[in-house]
Amino acid sequence: MTTQSLAFEWTDTNRTWLIETPIRIVCFIVAALVVRWLLFRVIDRVTKPRASRDDGGKRLVRGLRERAGARSSPKANARRAQRAKTIGSVLKSTVSVVILVWLVLSILSELDVNIAPFIASAGILGLAIGFGAQHLVADVVSGVFMMMEDQYGVGDIADFGEVIGEIESVGLRITTVRDMDGTLWYIRNGEIQRVGNMSQDFAVARLEVPVAVDADLERAQDVALSAALRAARDAEIVEEVLGEPEMLGVQEVTSSHAMLRMTVTTKPGAQWGVQRHLRSRVLGEFERESIRLPMQSWGAALAGAAR
Repeated sequence: MTTQSLAFEWTDTNRTWLIETPIRIVCFIVAALVVRWLLFRVIDRVTKPRASRDDGGKRLVRGLRERAGARSSPKANARRAQRAKTIGSVLKSTVSVVILVWLVLSILSELDVNIAPFIASAGILGLAIGFGAQHLVADVVSGVFMMMEDQYGVGDIADFGEVIGEIESVGLRITTVRDMDGTLWYIRNGEIQRVGNMSQDFAVARLEVPVAVDADLERAQDVALSAALRAARDAEIVEEVLGEPEMLGVQEVTSSHAMLRMTVTTKPGAQWGVQRHLRSRVLGEFERESIRLPMQSWGAALAGAAR
């Protein structure tokens, strides 16, 4: 048998290993790259802004809009952009992992490697990792749903139960909050049971002013409301006020004072500044109108007793 015939016979016998298997592996790799590229393009199209129109956000977020009645603002647009970017990153990572696992298993199968033990081992390993990293998984899942539902964002003032402060960063696993004392808190998303967001849509400034229990309450209410209405038009806060102050009346009466309560709707996060401004104006008007405060009433009574 000649050398040429031996070469043809060897090539024909090993054609599967020398030609068909490498070609199929290359096809698998190309297919994986193409599918990954196509899916990444789809994710980018729904998470990146369109150049043809300035809608102030991402197309993905049009399906994840703020609650009904939410106002459009640069802050809200930035939050929508952050949500879309984070969700897009998670989707890309998931796509890459799934395609990589499929590619590796397909190549091993083409090499006549029994992949059943790998699948079984992967299942056991995944189960072990799941038990060991269940808190991490809970944190990430909670973070994804939190961003999709837009529960809070960077710059919001929120109540997390034991911590109240301004949110400085929002991640898939950790949310950082700066409280009123300047302490930076790191809160795992999986541990957050409830959130009270004080910076969404609108806020309400609640103003409570005490007056002497023997004062003319009807007149005190009229004076307080008039002062609040004028103060709401002051240049310092006029841009922050969304409605007119409303007098709710006497909130409580004790042996020492009567508490008057007013409310006014403001922009998110502006309620405290508006509250301080209105209180200052109301107390100043009380002094001009000689409406006694609780301590003044006690002082007058003591002075009378001394005489």
